[in-house]
Amino acid sequence: MNFRGVGVSFLMFSVLLFSSRYIAAAIYGMDSVTKDRELFQNLLDFTGNTLFNLSVISLVIGVLYLVVGEVINTRYFKNRNKGNGQM
Repeated sequence: MNFRGVGVSFLMFSVLLFSSRYIAAAIYGMDSVTKDRELFQNLLDFTGNTLFNLSVISLVIGVLYLVVGEVINTRYFKNRNKGNGQM
């Protein structure tokens, strides 16, 4: 798998982790009678910051892989075109 594929995979994993935090908080709050913002914020605090931290780390890794993939791809095609006498 190339750098772009790995980068996109990490970005999708980041979205999955980020959304699972909110889904877990919604599942925890299913039994509550009242539905308000403060309760949902408390439920998000109850789920912890692990999913959020992992999603941010995964996002950064994904973006880095995409940038590295683009740089490698650009340099490869630039060197390839120089060898053929084209610009």
